[in-house]
Amino acid sequence: MISPRFVPVAFGFVLSALMSLLVSGIATFRTAGPVEDFGGLWLAAWLPSWAVAFPVVLVVAPVARRIVQGMVRA
Repeated sequence: MISPRFVPVAFGFVLSALMSLLVSGIATFRTAGPVEDFGGLWLAAWLPSWAVAFPVVLVVAPVARRIVQGMVRA
């Protein structure tokens, strides 16, 4: 188990992994189609995407949270 103080980082880690996996899979499929080495192509696209997505999520999530809080009625 992780310490509660690391929950935002763990959340960003999992969220960025899942979102970049999904988006890179869609982009890879649209570009290459159902080719024989689709999994390898997908993995090659996903890992660098995740390397960018994880720190971006950590920076952008608090901003997004403040924007949404500003949109919600008290």
